Amino acid sequence: MIKTVATLIYRLLLALLIASLVAAGQYLLWKRWNQGTDFVGAQGSIQGYAYSPFQRNQSPLKGIFPTETEVAADLDLLAQTAERIRTYGMSDVPQILALAGEHKLTVTAGAWISGDAEADAGEIASLVEAARKLRHVERVVVGNEVLLRGDLTVKELAKHLDEVRKALRRQKTPVSTAEPWHVWLKHPELAKHVDFITVHLLPYHEGVPVDAAVDYALMRYEELKQAFPKKKIVIGEIGWPSRGPIVSGLGVENTRAVATPENSARFIREFLADPRSASLDYFLMEAFDQPWKVEVEGWAGPYWGVFNADRKPKFALDGLVVPDIRWHQKSTTAAAIAFLPMFLIAFFLRDWSILGRLWLAALMQASAIALVVGINVPAEYYLSQRDLVGLGVLIGATGLTIAVLLSHGFEFGEVLFKRRWRRRFLPLAPHNVHDEPFVSIHLACCNEPPEMVIATIDSLAAMHYSNFEVLVLDNNTKDEALWKPLEARCAELGPRFRFFHLENWPGFKAGALNFGLKQTDPRAEVVGVVDADYVVSPDWLSCLIPHFDAPDVAVVQAPQAHRDWETQPFRRMCNWEFDGFFRIGMHHRNERNALIQHGTMTLVRRLALEEVGGWSEWCICEDTELGLRLIERGYDTRYVDHVLGRGLTPSDFAAIKSQRFRWAFGAMQILKHHLWAMIGPSRLNLAQRYHFLTGWFAWLGDALQLVFAFTSLAWTLGMIYMPNAFGLPVTALALPILAFMAFKAGLGPILYRRTMDAPWKDILGASVLSVGLAHSVARGVFAGIVKRRGEFVRTPKGWKAKGRLAFFGPIREELLMLTALVSGAVTLVQIRGIEDLEAQLWIGILALQCIPYVAALACQVAAYRPERRAPASAGAGAAATPADTGAKTPLRPVRVTQEGAAGTSPAPTVGTA
Repeated sequence: MIKTVATLIYRLLLALLIASLVAAGQYLLWKRWNQGTDFVGAQGSIQGYAYSPFQRNQSPLKGIFPTETEVAADLDLLAQTAERIRTYGMSDVPQILALAGEHKLTVTAGAWISGDAEADAGEIASLVEAARKLRHVERVVVGNEVLLRGDLTVKELAKHLDEVRKALRRQKTPVSTAEPWHVWLKHPELAKHVDFITVHLLPYHEGVPVDAAVDYALMRYEELKQAFPKKKIVIGEIGWPSRGPIVSGLGVENTRAVATPENSARFIREFLADPRSASLDYFLMEAFDQPWKVEVEGWAGPYWGVFNADRKPKFALDGLVVPDIRWHQKSTTAAAIAFLPMFLIAFFLRDWSILGRLWLAALMQASAIALVVGINVPAEYYLSQRDLVGLGVLIGATGLTIAVLLSHGFEFGEVLFKRRWRRRFLPLAPHNVHDEPFVSIHLACCNEPPEMVIATIDSLAAMHYSNFEVLVLDNNTKDEALWKPLEARCAELGPRFRFFHLENWPGFKAGALNFGLKQTDPRAEVVGVVDADYVVSPDWLSCLIPHFDAPDVAVVQAPQAHRDWETQPFRRMCNWEFDGFFRIGMHHRNERNALIQHGTMTLVRRLALEEVGGWSEWCICEDTELGLRLIERGYDTRYVDHVLGRGLTPSDFAAIKSQRFRWAFGAMQILKHHLWAMIGPSRLNLAQRYHFLTGWFAWLGDALQLVFAFTSLAWTLGMIYMPNAFGLPVTALALPILAFMAFKAGLGPILYRRTMDAPWKDILGASVLSVGLAHSVARGVFAGIVKRRGEFVRTPKGWKAKGRLAFFGPIREELLMLTALVSGAVTLVQIRGIEDLEAQLWIGILALQCIPYVAALACQVAAYRPERRAPASAGAGAAATPADTGAKTPLRPVRVTQEGAAGTSPAPTVGTA
């Protein structure tokens, strides 16, 4: 008792320590990344702000304007650090000027000139009236970047300027218009029509690096002074955005302007601290972030404010400047989200090493960080409705990637860090011949080559087991030349082999198996199912049937394996891709009695099979569905990882695509039919629910990957043709997605290398095939979700000649998607350039979307590669499979042993005697 309590306390403390260490570690990483930079501090007040009054969800484009109370609050905040403001228009929020006087702010008032004669006349009349009535309006600006936009000609603008100067001559109110420096130099005649020059100095737009930006701006200021020595120069706008695309230097190589909160703070602080700025007349661009400007200025437009749209300062004018002022909140939130799952991981995975528990806890913490980053994007970026849709897609993609990654990470950790498999089943010593249970083996076939099926029948006849029968169930084969030889061979082998030819039989393979179940010898205690292409080991039954001595065992499953694959590249890919699941995934699921039953090399207790109603004819994956029903009834299922039969690989890429489509379709049928048992009351335990729900995560991920690919294409079109409306800042979410995808891509090869003695080129080939099937899986998932019933399509096996003209047919959809994605990326590069970080990340995402389609093309090329001649030493020296060092020799008896699981390694032991 004392020892038990002590062990429990130790486990609790260890779990608490592991969770605390990982949480503290991520906090320290956040802290390190946000140590901050000590830029020069700015002392004293700010001369003025360029002021637009719109709040976060307001926009003049939509006719949503701030209230008088909101404007008053803005001016009260600005009056604490400045003496002046500059405005841009008279009509939208006319109360600004009067309220500014109440807050003791001097105003440089602006009239918005757009080229609309009626609207321009109204703006000018209001401006003149305000300048005459309000003493704190010290000067006026007629038009803002009118010539830059091309709204008016110089002559037309000069006419407006002369009109206002004449109207305000008595008040002696100075009049100007605002343009960037280069416009003034291009049109020096404009200076004759103004009392002072209002210039915009925004080096970010010219691609000037932030470390040279202040000197550059003041250089342009001096250039204007020399060009117009008799005119006062007012800097109407000077600043740096905190967000926006990277701008390459105009005509200057290797110079870039980067919009970040750090650079925004640096520019403002260096400008204010520069001794020359004390003598300048300037307005910082601008007081508050203006989210609505994204529609007219692009992505950087909303982010020029010293304060954000919620009226909070974006940085201090002295002290350290950190890249992310909210890092402390994010890190603590991420730790809070992940702490309990990390604690439970460390507590319950007691048969994992400490390193393994740290690994999975760290993966959980990284996932929490990615979610926190995504959730915080709306607080850090001003997103339109379109942006929010894109953000939702990205967050969904992130969430799915995290779910898939965690499930793979758990599988990865269990293989690498688990001390022993608790449920590891081996071939057992055979029964005495007089004690052998009677077994009925069912071989269903449809339109199969007779020589292939006869090879399977002959291997069954050669088994070292005396008490069995074989039912060959030919299902709907029309050509007598295909099924008559099977009938003849069964007749030659005697009454133990019975042949049935079923015409127009319903239910696909399940229908044939249910027919066979009715014809089964009443003595049969176990039903075996083998595919038509499988040559079985003589010891298949003798070493597995003893597992049924345990009364709760309903299924004993042997792995699928292949023959005749070594000499052709595509068949090699198929062999190793299949092997990956049986060497890794099946062990993982077998550990918790959550087996995926397969329709070949499987043995089922007859009473259990009849108890649950036989094979389900509504499901095109009747084998997996049967296994789940048996587990739901509380039966035990066992996986014995010893190769006891070898079949043929799918004949080509089209064949395996069809097979994988059927599997994905059937998986969705099963998920829909059994969902309540997985999430509601049932006999399934938590671990079984986990495996049957997450087991299809990868396929659901392929389906959402297809959605994401189409969404990415649509968004790319928006970025190309409507860049202001589709300028989604993807950095915050794209980086985690890219990192997770890269991380996930590395897990598979490591697991392959850990569990199978496969050459790296075969590991790569298996990975390429797995990825190349993603499109077919996605189509199968969507078809299975939408449709109730599917059609069972047999998978052609073996090698067959292929016509060159048919090369593109099986992959036409993949090639269309690949072409679209590559075209989108190339066009984006041509328009946005490769220097833009956001463009680089988006192109990276498009490139990731291309991978499944490039892989599909590679698979099709491999399928068309000719078969090479087998080496003369095609015996023991041939390429080995993970479970049999004589892959090219006939199957030999496996070594049998008594069942024993305690103390065994989690890495599956493979090999035969």
